[in-house]
Amino acid sequence: MSDSTLHIVVVGGGQAGADCVNALRQQGFSGRLSLIGDEPRLPYRRPPLSKACLLGQGTLDSLSLRPASAYEKLDVEVRTGQSVEHLDRKARQLQLLDGSQLGYDRLVLATGSRARRWTLAGGDRRNVHYLRTAEDLERLLPDWQPGRRLVIIGGGYIGLEVAAAARQHGLDVTVVESQPRLLARVAPPLLSDFYLQLHRDHGVEFALGQGVSQLLGEPDIKAVELSDGRRLDCDLVVVGIGSIPNTGLATESGLEVNDGIVVDASMQTSDASIWAIGDCCRHFNTFYQTSLRLESVPAAQEQAKVAAAAIMGKPLPVHAVPWFWSEQYDVKLQMIGQPVAEAAQVLRGDPAGADFSLCQLQDGRVVAAATVNRAQEFVALRRLVGERLPVDATVLADPDCSLKNLLPAAVA
Repeated sequence: MSDSTLHIVVVGGGQAGADCVNALRQQGFSGRLSLIGDEPRLPYRRPPLSKACLLGQGTLDSLSLRPASAYEKLDVEVRTGQSVEHLDRKARQLQLLDGSQLGYDRLVLATGSRARRWTLAGGDRRNVHYLRTAEDLERLLPDWQPGRRLVIIGGGYIGLEVAAAARQHGLDVTVVESQPRLLARVAPPLLSDFYLQLHRDHGVEFALGQGVSQLLGEPDIKAVELSDGRRLDCDLVVVGIGSIPNTGLATESGLEVNDGIVVDASMQTSDASIWAIGDCCRHFNTFYQTSLRLESVPAAQEQAKVAAAAIMGKPLPVHAVPWFWSEQYDVKLQMIGQPVAEAAQVLRGDPAGADFSLCQLQDGRVVAAATVNRAQEFVALRRLVGERLPVDATVLADPDCSLKNLLPAAVA
């Protein structure tokens, strides 16, 4: 597609949307290109919100993915602070928040996801916080003071990253998790145990296997009462209980939705002129040969390139093995693949020293892996998982054996 009269609109000013407009230009699209975001700022990096920004090591202004001049150079019409209120698929037209209408020839939905809200009475009080957007961060920072008592609801990655930043900033922290272990839905038990000990060593307290029965205090929350009757006094609460894909436009317009906007391997929806990418979509992943909804920066970046290639009629990039990272204290975790509960566990290194890799082995192949402060092993394991290379379990478990030795000799 090279007709300069065509108009492509990308809805969503996050990582996926920003990368998609860039990829379209790189693929040779010369027509009109618009990017619409509902936040009042240019697309920015979200991971630092729960890391560097809470530690005072980064500002909101430093998070922008690209400066305004870069979009001008790409000849992209950027509209910030504008949500799309209605999608008319038959007319191929969008109605924006300001009442204006915008037509399209091709549409990419990159609407992302939003924090799952707490439904407990009092969950909307001033000192109850979420951390998904720059606005959330700005709202949280006045309460983010050394010596304050923080209760975090949710022992997933966001909750633990906030806990790490809070302890480094001098707050007292208790994490409440309804499951009997941390990261129960996304990590094997050994990794859960490692993070539990890591945070305890830094002074974080935990209430595992506990729900919240009520919030106490008026007008601000002063205490959290647990399901076993314990009371946790607090000055602020941060809630990290998952996310919900933003599928409202898709649902309202009749697109197929199932815990995300359903798309095929090319990121195309049930409408031939609409694609969906990023957190908001459930795509057919060619690596796993199944439908997945992935929430990570690498997934958003990859899907943006796939959609751009599909729109331009170019060969599609092959879906890589999914991966993501988390940073807590001086520990960098890199996860590769989807954890498999029944897989054998092979440990390399010492969790007590925060220096190890955990491999999941099934049918003579590494199907998933996690590395802690082992960047070099991450590179090798990403190939082992991504290329489904056969491995010798004994050699894999040998800490003196370099993982490079398990890669094909010609390209090792």
